[in-house]
Amino acid sequence: MMFDNMFHEITAILLAAAGLGIIGLVLRQPLIVSLLAAGILIGPSGFGLIRSHDQIELLAHIGIALLLFVVGLKLDLHLIRTTGKVALATGLGQVLFTSVFGFVIALGLGLAVVEAVYVAVALTFSSTIIIVKLLSDKREIDSLHGRIAIGFLIIQDIVVVLVMIGLTALGGRSGGQENVVLHVLWVLGAGVAFLAGIALMTRYVLPALLKYLARSQELLVLFAVVWAISLATLGDALGFSKEVGAFLGGVSLASTPYREALSTRLVSLRDFLLIFFFIDLGARLNLALLGAQVGNAAVFSLFVLIGNPLIVLVIMGYLGYRKRTGFLAGLTVAQISEFSLILGALGLSLGHITMETMGLITLVGLLTIGISTYLILYSGPLYQLLSPWLQPFERKVPYQETTLDSTDTVPATDIILIGLGNYGGGIALRLLQRKRQLVGVDFDPAVLDAWQKQGLPVFYGDVGDPELLEHLPLGRARLVVSTVRDRNLNLNLKKNLQAQGYAGKLVLTARHEEEARDFLTAGADIVLRPFFDAAEQAADYLAAALYVFTESVDWPVGLRIFRLEADSLFAGSLIGAIPLRRETGVSIIAVTRGKKTFFDPDSHMPLYPGDRLVLSGEPEKLAQAEAFLALSRLAEEEAVEERFSIAEIPLAFESPLVGRSLADTRFRETFGVTVIGIRRDGRRLAAPTGKEILQAGDGLIVAGKSEVIKSLQSKAPI
Repeated sequence: MMFDNMFHEITAILLAAAGLGIIGLVLRQPLIVSLLAAGILIGPSGFGLIRSHDQIELLAHIGIALLLFVVGLKLDLHLIRTTGKVALATGLGQVLFTSVFGFVIALGLGLAVVEAVYVAVALTFSSTIIIVKLLSDKREIDSLHGRIAIGFLIIQDIVVVLVMIGLTALGGRSGGQENVVLHVLWVLGAGVAFLAGIALMTRYVLPALLKYLARSQELLVLFAVVWAISLATLGDALGFSKEVGAFLGGVSLASTPYREALSTRLVSLRDFLLIFFFIDLGARLNLALLGAQVGNAAVFSLFVLIGNPLIVLVIMGYLGYRKRTGFLAGLTVAQISEFSLILGALGLSLGHITMETMGLITLVGLLTIGISTYLILYSGPLYQLLSPWLQPFERKVPYQETTLDSTDTVPATDIILIGLGNYGGGIALRLLQRKRQLVGVDFDPAVLDAWQKQGLPVFYGDVGDPELLEHLPLGRARLVVSTVRDRNLNLNLKKNLQAQGYAGKLVLTARHEEEARDFLTAGADIVLRPFFDAAEQAADYLAAALYVFTESVDWPVGLRIFRLEADSLFAGSLIGAIPLRRETGVSIIAVTRGKKTFFDPDSHMPLYPGDRLVLSGEPEKLAQAEAFLALSRLAEEEAVEERFSIAEIPLAFESPLVGRSLADTRFRETFGVTVIGIRRDGRRLAAPTGKEILQAGDGLIVAGKSEVIKSLQSKAPI
């Protein structure tokens, strides 16, 4: 079917792209694969729907320019510095290895020298866009292997830009050697002038101009697009290519405070326009030519899928990283990228390669991108399968990662806290304030460094790594707490702890109630629900605020809500016994407990842990009042856990309690503890009522003061 109206044609193209995109989503494939397939489907090899090649090609060029602009905009040289020599060594080492051996393989398969060079270079580049997306989806972007991968992908991006500059300078020129030399000198001179002009604009013009334009977000984004396209055009006129000019345009704005806002807003436009590049590329492919390249494409694909990860493993192992880190980072280079296709398109336009070679590069791209996506998504199980064969790639002492640990300073440990992000870090801070002994575990080196500077013993590790537990002091820990919010990872942690013979308690973190039930069923002792708990606390705050925070008055007084912690010196005290007003001049004008707010409480009202106190006083005095109420009793008394505990007391078969109800036994008055559960024939009876009849062999779950429970245990069974 042919379209006379270009608008109708574009509509059909987008419908085909969206439809195949949905199929790709089901198959968990990147959109690039679906777009290339859409191009083949609606191109001459398929239904032949495309007639407006020039218009689609124009949109494709704009999309490529914006792609390079956003890459330059996000160029984070600090990341390269922080990942150190591993990013440079791995990035450059992989590029050198792949290009040299890829060139040898290409010559062996019968390609001409120039085409072999293009194919070899195309094999070296991996897709930053795809890798960042996959790592972000797996929440591994801040892990050690994620940071290293992003570091050497940036190195690759820089290399590909330099290659494009060189190819454009040498390409498409006829004449003798003298003309070529003159042209190269001209390009170098123009390049220096181009860079100098951009540097002057970046230093003296762009900061003030962007600050003025930032008054309108729409105008700021429009300027960024104009700046990218203008420098792309200027770069093309000077002989560099549009891509190089756009890339330098992005670099010129990378140091401004507007880089994140611009990159965020331009990503959608970039992705939309890139649709036309990949569709145009797919439409130009001849399936007959692709069929002839299947054998060669299979050879190159195996080389990329196996060779690239292996060289990364070798380099990172030599530099002192663990085999798991090297393996996971290596999988990120097991494909070629959109830059490889752009490089091939550039070589095709310059007349350096034929359409057959372009088809070969594209077919390798389709195969490697499709397969590597699954390799990265299932990297955990794949590592467990291959781990025994990866030992040669790890030094006896992987010093680069052991330096992230502070195992030599670990004291007697109460708690192992896995995950030191926002939620886990808050828990760690509160536990340290309560004088608890703990060690922290995280996969983000920056987070570990920050906590280590605060004196917290830390271990580098990923909860998905089955070897992590071998390095942790499990034998000294009473609690293992995971703040990781991933169902499969938490369930695997439970299994791995059992395999290690861990005898303490396990605390897991759930995202919702269904997940919490799954964890409890699997055997977790406690389940944390950060979203539910935070929502409940926020509702309490807001409910109190509806009644407390009324219209403002012309009076130097402020209001603040303070949560009384369990370890506060004043938890359990009467309001009248707390010298808050005498010490700070601040009054307690309301107390929120559960879902009820008590206004103007009298001096005989006791305060309990978890109460929210509405404080009133001069603004500068409120902070003093909070500090006063937060005074800890742990310095004077034992921790709450030591004064109050839970235990199981067996009921003897001949016990006089057998056959009586809990209410009849007057258990609390008789023994000084409360029955909170019963274990009977393998079943658990939670919160039994007073009517529950005790049976011979019952295990009574009791709660009370530690010394009372110890006395009761010494007499067990009762």
